[in-house]
Amino acid sequence: MPPDFDTNMKFKFSILALFLEVIVIVLYGIFVDYDPDPSSSLYPHFQDVHVMIFVGFGFLMTFLKKYGFSSVGFNMLIAAFGLQWGILVQGFWHMERGKISVNIESMINADFSTATALISFGALLGKTSPIQMLILTLLEITMFACNEHLVTKVFKATDVGASMTIHAFGAYFGLAAAFVLYRPGLTNKHENDESTYHSDMFAMIGTLFLWLFWPSFNSAIADAQVTAIINTYYSLAACTVVTFALSSLVDKRGKFSMVLIQNATLAGGVAVGTCADLEIHPFSAMFIGVIAGMVSVLGFQFLTPVMASKLKIQDTCGVHNLHGLPGILGGIAGIIVTAVKTEIRNGHVLTPALQAAALGSTLGIAIVGGALTGAILKLPFLGQVSDQNCFDDSAYWEVPEEETIPEIYSRHREEHNRFEAAM
Repeated sequence: MPPDFDTNMKFKFSILALFLEVIVIVLYGIFVDYDPDPSSSLYPHFQDVHVMIFVGFGFLMTFLKKYGFSSVGFNMLIAAFGLQWGILVQGFWHMERGKISVNIESMINADFSTATALISFGALLGKTSPIQMLILTLLEITMFACNEHLVTKVFKATDVGASMTIHAFGAYFGLAAAFVLYRPGLTNKHENDESTYHSDMFAMIGTLFLWLFWPSFNSAIADAQVTAIINTYYSLAACTVVTFALSSLVDKRGKFSMVLIQNATLAGGVAVGTCADLEIHPFSAMFIGVIAGMVSVLGFQFLTPVMASKLKIQDTCGVHNLHGLPGILGGIAGIIVTAVKTEIRNGHVLTPALQAAALGSTLGIAIVGGALTGAILKLPFLGQVSDQNCFDDSAYWEVPEEETIPEIYSRHREEHNRFEAAM
């Protein structure tokens, strides 16, 4: 096997993972301490967001028929490292007396930072090694923290549900990395780049967890939590109905597509995020959800093939349609809302110009950062998998032998016969 496709993780991955964990522990020992005035009021929201990160995102990516171990397993790895690193890089912007105070809110924000890396992971799913994903997580969360500080503290823009800073950032960061890591050998569809009945059912579990807990995601750190919950609730509901309708409409036989139902039904939660805690009225939230569902479905149906064939961006999970386009839509909604009505947050009047600057900076930093990270991940010794072994757990996991249905039936029949003979 050529050195650029060396998937032996015995030493390289172990050394890198342990080295990063030691660095994190040392930094925590120096800089991190308990919040002197802690509160547990946000713990239910933290639980909901935590479930979304580990179960929702993890199972959403299990649709590939031979990549379930990697989808859930690497998701867990990225999240476990990312939330530790997120506390640090976000905390460095808010240090008091040389210390980073840890509380429930900072843990929620750390989960938010981890979500960006998991979104990017979706664009690269099946084509990267665990070493590459650890490096991407390290770099992306660092850039995310810088962009978030720019958006919220410098521009003083509102983005409570993080349509821009998490969803658009994570999507375009991952797409830029995918562009740099483009594989000509995957131009024709890979035999493992498809789902089965059962893998799609597992992915739908992820969708349902994300759908149910998305109001908590958008309202977790909001001042007007109830408003954010209500707006997200109605946006998701309207988006889901439109997604089902369009899924049938764009299919030649009028049938539903599981890919669209798994993903586009969530676009309403993404798109309403920027103005989730603003009093936009439930009907506006529903309208945002309707537009998000339309944009997401049409993106999956028509834009994804063009991106793969013309732009050389192989987006495995379609994060552009679930997170990228709805994230931009959310940013545009924030610009429109602040233009037509006066909104004040933290004593600062929100303006459409600063909202637009926040959206522009997010996209710019994401694309440039993703491309630079992709160039680093392209280094030949980082254990990337060959084209032939993409989308296959066996490159990095011990995988049990699969039993076909006839084999299972035959074995059970033999056991039944032996039991009857013994009676």
